[in-house]
Amino acid sequence: MLMDKPQRGYWCECWTQDLTKETQPILRASFDAYSAPQADRWVAVALRTISPALDPDASQDAWGWLYDGRIRTRKALLRAEPCTVTLTQTRTRIMWTIRPVIFLPLAHRQRAELPPCAHDFKPHTEPHTHQQID
Repeated sequence: MLMDKPQRGYWCECWTQDLTKETQPILRASFDAYSAPQADRWVAVALRTISPALDPDASQDAWGWLYDGRIRTRKALLRAEPCTVTLTQTRTRIMWTIRPVIFLPLAHRQRAELPPCAHDFKPHTEPHTHQQID
């Protein structure tokens, strides 16, 4: 999406947390949405996709949000309120967060080219480790 001025939207994230360990949640995905329907649709697609693999309680929670909670979420987003959808599957908590934001255009952005300042950042010298969920 081409932007030349700040634009209102929603920053969406999906986090997981292993409830059997004392660890911080892990960011699994993020998405920039430019409307409330686009933001809640991102969560709805994820819930519909994973619902066949969920245990009965988590599946019931997912479908409860899809039928009733989604309406409340959409209304809250239209009021510029942040929202969270949370499910617990066995020992894993899955959280989708949606926050109203203002997206700022990048200076000197032209199609696929990064702005000159992007080349000023150097990679970390320490190896990056990934945590995996069981």
